[in-house]
Amino acid sequence: MVISALAFTFLNVFVKSLKDFSVYQIVFFRAVGSLFFTIPFLLKNKISLLGNKKKLLVIRSVFGLISMTLFFLSLKYIAAGTAVSIRYIAPIFAAFFALIILKEKVKPIQWLFFAVAFSGVLILKGFQKDVQLEGVLFALVSAIFAGLVYITIRKIGNADHPVVVVNYFMIISAVVGGLLSINGWINPIGIEWLILLSLGSFGYFAQLYMTKAMQVGETNQVAPLKYMEVLFTILIGAIWLNETYTIISLLGILLILIGLILNFVVKREIK
Repeated sequence: MVISALAFTFLNVFVKSLKDFSVYQIVFFRAVGSLFFTIPFLLKNKISLLGNKKKLLVIRSVFGLISMTLFFLSLKYIAAGTAVSIRYIAPIFAAFFALIILKEKVKPIQWLFFAVAFSGVLILKGFQKDVQLEGVLFALVSAIFAGLVYITIRKIGNADHPVVVVNYFMIISAVVGGLLSINGWINPIGIEWLILLSLGSFGYFAQLYMTKAMQVGETNQVAPLKYMEVLFTILIGAIWLNETYTIISLLGILLILIGLILNFVVKREIK
């Protein structure tokens, strides 16, 4: 999950830098770039592209596509670190869905920690006039669907290879993103080609290791580790994109991280 978080960080920063391109075109390139890894891997290792749990694979892909698209939209409105912070309250929703669907146990104290994390989101929007509501809402709904992604991957379990799971996601994303980007298509120039194509590379390894982590670990234990992406994104965003954060915004982000970290610690003790 740590490797996944680092790869997602570079993906976030690159997407944030592509201001002139539509979110659907970015989704398309992000998906196509990953397919250069997934399809050859599956063919070389003689793994069926169709998979075993086809229905769940499609559902996971749709949830992932919605989450990814909304997150990319949020990056057009708010700072990358803020967007990542809000999206990665997904463990709150994952824990709720895990309780209902997977019957996983959630200690009462964990809900308190989740409340602490969610209060960070309220602080980010409630006390920050420069944080646009659209961006916050896009990131928040993205987090809900990310929580559903975690649960669906857990339901798939070890029935399908992680690359099969990622491949489904990328094929569906490439088709939908490609069709929706036709009207607003912009031809990349120079280094823009490299940046757009690199999205697939970072996205592939990020998705692959996230999928592996979710398949071998319980949702409530593994999902919170993604908070490291927040720290990585804030640091790189500040250095490369010249993003700035006020004391209030950092406080909100800190509360989100504290809530997720405490939940992780408590979950390990339960184990």
